[in-house]
Amino acid sequence: MAIQLTIGQVSERTGVATSALRYWEALGLISSVRTTGNQRRYERPTIRRVSFIRAAQRVGLTLDEIKAALATLPDSRTPTARDWARLSAAWRSRLDEQIRRIELLRDRLDGCIGCGCLSLTTCALNNPQDELAALGPGAHRLDP
Repeated sequence: MAIQLTIGQVSERTGVATSALRYWEALGLISSVRTTGNQRRYERPTIRRVSFIRAAQRVGLTLDEIKAALATLPDSRTPTARDWARLSAAWRSRLDEQIRRIELLRDRLDGCIGCGCLSLTTCALNNPQDELAALGPGAHRLDP
């Protein structure tokens, strides 16, 4: 029988809160078996799967996107290095777009927040009578 880990052990090894692990399990991102005392037990490969989820979150993927990526793996197995290469390549354009938006924000932040509006001195020139308000909340000039 394979070594099984408690939720506390998985949390300690991955740095993910037990509440997040339970939530991810409810979403179907990870799975556990139950003991006769109804306690969760995780297979050791769950640590790699949780690490995959954390890495995907760090690059900005939503849990829905992560779930879709994990669903492409046969038998819901833990991602291998080859899987990671394939999936991360698919996310490259998304990351490039995020980088572009962050650079745009950085370059425009000193004068205006695109009009959100934080600039009282130039707002009358860039957004007279708050015309951009009709587009809804947020910084419209930062979005392409």
